[in-house]
Amino acid sequence: MDRTGQLKFILPAVTLLFILLVWEFIVRISNIPLYVLPAPSKVLLTLYHELPTLWHHSLVTFTETVAGLLIAVALALILAILMDAFGLFKSALYPLLVASQTVPVIVLAPLFIIYLGFGTAPKILTVTLMCFFPIAVSFADGMAQLDSNQVNLVRSFGANRLQVYRLVKIPAAAPSLFSGLKVAATYSVTGAVVGEWLSSESGLGYYLLRVKNGFMLDKVFACIIAIVLLSLMMNVFVKLLEYAVLPHMRRSPHRGNGLRRS
Repeated sequence: MDRTGQLKFILPAVTLLFILLVWEFIVRISNIPLYVLPAPSKVLLTLYHELPTLWHHSLVTFTETVAGLLIAVALALILAILMDAFGLFKSALYPLLVASQTVPVIVLAPLFIIYLGFGTAPKILTVTLMCFFPIAVSFADGMAQLDSNQVNLVRSFGANRLQVYRLVKIPAAAPSLFSGLKVAATYSVTGAVVGEWLSSESGLGYYLLRVKNGFMLDKVFACIIAIVLLSLMMNVFVKLLEYAVLPHMRRSPHRGNGLRRS
């Protein structure tokens, strides 16, 4: 790793450490009560003591997150291919997809509870809705930006529509698909937590709401750390999957530019 690459990791770490030290200093000097602002050292100690409980709730949230994300990926892939294959279908549906993003999912969550009950289904649906849009739009745009010469080439060899997608369009749009997946992976945990706020008996959202109502700010911050770590883990998993599916992306500084329009 060169000097520039090292600075990319060192500078954020040093900045975060400086912020934590200032935070710790201010809390100790000012004798700020725990229910107002806990010191970072207290948060870390609480995180250690609450680790078994947080682990249990994290597993619940993780299960809901993965289920919702998988459903979102499946639906997004199908819809993106349909929009790319049928221009009229895209013209009719694409504006509605964009407009749907103006409605916060937390507003719809109570409706999910009314129709689906208080089980895991409303949480999974919340995750699905939050993850679906970035995946579908990224994948559809990736296929739309493909150089038409690539498609014409395989068609000149007698490829049908299905073969065009299998051999050219889907592989060319894969980098865009994974870009959307990275965004969706981060949103997915948020969707599960939002669903758990409204109705649940377990999960990080339920735990966060319970300790917040008790003004246990050290546990609130410990739960926030757990949510952040889970979000980072989902993002890292997508990156590892991308490297496994598209190994050449690790060596190419310009992702898929050779297949885009000039």
